[in-house]
Amino acid sequence: MQVKDMTVEQLRDLIQHTVEQCLEEYFGDPDAGLEVKNEVKQKLLESMQRKQVGESKIESGEVYQKLGIKS
Repeated sequence: MQVKDMTVEQLRDLIQHTVEQCLEEYFGDPDAGLEVKNEVKQKLLESMQRKQVGESKIESGEVYQKLGIKS
C-alpha cells in the first residue's frame, strides 16, 4: 500500500508506530531486567480489580493522604 492510498487514520497509526519503534531502538527499555516488587504487583492487581467492578477512580482525599498533603 502506498501512502497516497492511506486514510488519515492509517497514516497516523503508521507514523505513531514508526516513532515508537525508533524511540525503543534508540533508548531501549530502561526497566529491562528489573523485577517488579511484590508490593507493586499487589497494587496493580487491586487497581485492576477496582476497574473491573467499575470503581476505577481514586478520591482526591485518598491521594492527598497517601502523598502526605493536607487537603
